[in-house]
Amino acid sequence: MLRVRIKFIIPVVVLLAFSCKTEKAESTDSKEKPVARVFEKKLYMEDIKLILPKNSSPKDSEIFVKSYIQQWITNELILHQAEGNLSEDEKDIQKEMDEYRKNLLVYRYETELVHQKLDTAVSGQDIEVYYNEHEQNFMLKDNIVKVTYVKINKKTPNADKVKKWYLSKDIKDQDNLKKYCIQYADNFFLDENTWLLLDDVMKEIPLHDYNPELLLKTSRQIELSDTLFNYYLNIKEFKIKNNPSPLSFEKENIR
Repeated sequence: MLRVRIKFIIPVVVLLAFSCKTEKAESTDSKEKPVARVFEKKLYMEDIKLILPKNSSPKDSEIFVKSYIQQWITNELILHQAEGNLSEDEKDIQKEMDEYRKNLLVYRYETELVHQKLDTAVSGQDIEVYYNEHEQNFMLKDNIVKVTYVKINKKTPNADKVKKWYLSKDIKDQDNLKKYCIQYADNFFLDENTWLLLDDVMKEIPLHDYNPELLLKTSRQIELSDTLFNYYLNIKEFKIKNNPSPLSFEKENIR
């Protein structure tokens, strides 16, 4: 089918090139001569000027015009071929256009309504009420976790202390860990109150050989190492996919 279409289009292009050349020989009574013509359809320079980028250099303008003309020719040739090869029912797209127009108008109206009429400062209580009323709509599609993790080079000074600090609940130890990570860690995350996607955590720590659900159900503290780094992971809390998603994880989506 592709070869047949190519054979069909090539003679038309030749005809077009001929018609463009002979356009100069036509009567000068018309206000403006077309810069391109495909069968009965014509393209005028005035049409292109309306969409020509402002403040373009002469060279850029020339490139744009040539590109636009070529694209217009291609589109018109394909449209002409479609008109000649599709049945009347296949060409009847008015219903689809009406439906698209209706959906587009509704979307634009709703968007404008949100901007002009709705108060976006939604309270925490409003969010919680909505969540409780529609909890069945908030099911996890991925495993999520609350964790602290540290990735640190084996040659980093006093790296052995991290092993103690990352498990400690002592405020002083937690403060020491934060200061140490800021100065030495290649990567770390210490906000144990924030939900993360387990997949994102597994990109930072080499857990590729672990089954995600089994990992969450059987391990809370994980220590790994490779030739360069030590990895420390402390899983504080987790939620398995296909279970209700916690409110704190959905808060911004609800807002």
